[in-house]
Amino acid sequence: MRRSLVLAALLALLVAANAGAFERMWEFLDFGAGVLALVSLTATVLWGLAATDRMLLGSGHRLFAQAVHRGTAVGGLGFLVLHIWVKIAEGRTSAVAALVPFTDAGRPLLIGLGTLAGYLFLVAAVTGAVRSAFAARGRSRWWRALHMCAYLAWCAALVHGLRAGRAAAAWAEAGYLLALAGAAVALALRLVVARRTETAAGSRGKDSGRNG
Repeated sequence: MRRSLVLAALLALLVAANAGAFERMWEFLDFGAGVLALVSLTATVLWGLAATDRMLLGSGHRLFAQAVHRGTAVGGLGFLVLHIWVKIAEGRTSAVAALVPFTDAGRPLLIGLGTLAGYLFLVAAVTGAVRSAFAARGRSRWWRALHMCAYLAWCAALVHGLRAGRAAAAWAEAGYLLALAGAAVALALRLVVARRTETAAGSRGKDSGRNG
């Protein structure tokens, strides 16, 4: 039974190879891996913002948003690794340029932004995975500062994705611009709410101190 399954699988691979499926797959990965990485990481940023909303979402919805946020982050980093591997394998850039920002011989700025975005996304992912290590008093601000590298990474990735490769369709550029504007508005509202919460907490602390 197992031998027949192995033979059937090998036969299917042989037929697919003769039909040019692998060549087409490679062509798709040349463009699609980067697009999937950018779409996934865009979704990661947007779902991360949704997970912090307390004006419209309840606790159950925020937990769901956090789960989607983590899932799209893992998927985005996976597609990012695949994207880098494909570009190096095709000779579109070098391994050194993929590791050291702004060292590409042809397009140092655009390729360097992609490399920089990769590192910043990695920082955000690691801090998200070890969030409990920042739970001690006084370290939460460090966690926020490091995790917010994702916003810088996303902006760099947008420029890299829309300008380093083939020209994007007008609707794609418009979609990313709308996502960028929406994220900016959501982030601004988040900062305003956080500032008001801190101010209210400080006022309550002063009032309790006076009453005591």
